[in-house]
Amino acid sequence: MDMMAMVSTMLASQQGALQSNIAATLTKQNMDMEKSTVLTLLGAGQPSLANVGPGVGGNLNVTA
Repeated sequence: MDMMAMVSTMLASQQGALQSNIAATLTKQNMDMEKSTVLTLLGAGQPSLANVGPGVGGNLNVTA
């Protein structure tokens, strides 16, 4: 194998590795965004007053 062929092969290998890393990063970002969207739609992490007793929070003074 001559020198130019070896250099060309190494550059192609590096380019393939870079493309794989970029694809993995973009896929992870997309999955994180989808997870965030689903959690937002489900209302996860937001407090709910569905299970508290009657009158809780009724006498709240919000004037500051």
